[in-house]
Amino acid sequence: MLHRAILGSMERFIGVLIEHYAGRFPLWLAPVQAVVATITNDADAYAAEVADALKSAGLRVELDTRNEKINLKVREHSLQKVPALVVVGNREAETRSVAVRRLGSKDQEVLALDAVITKLCEEARSPAGGRGVEIPF
Repeated sequence: MLHRAILGSMERFIGVLIEHYAGRFPLWLAPVQAVVATITNDADAYAAEVADALKSAGLRVELDTRNEKINLKVREHSLQKVPALVVVGNREAETRSVAVRRLGSKDQEVLALDAVITKLCEEARSPAGGRGVEIPF
């Protein structure tokens, strides 16, 4: 049997990291940084456009266009500890904006799509200033 202390140390480090953050990773470290969720099916096309824009900016994003109530989607993604929930409805599609809800907050902030991309990309930048190791999620 081979024993690699490097792998054992890495596994312990990841365990300590998860325990330290209690699963609520900062945006730069989270496996899924944002979820784009729709309020109605009418906004599915705009939600896909928003998700594509966030992905092309380098963020790890998932799209949730299920035919479920928004409260259920918010609760599910909060339990999954996704740092940012980007909510899109008909009003947001008309004004080319999005409503951003942060993990642990009941407040939401309505911003233009470009402003959200800029804000999330700045927050998603690694503390090492891009000099660190890329995390493959």
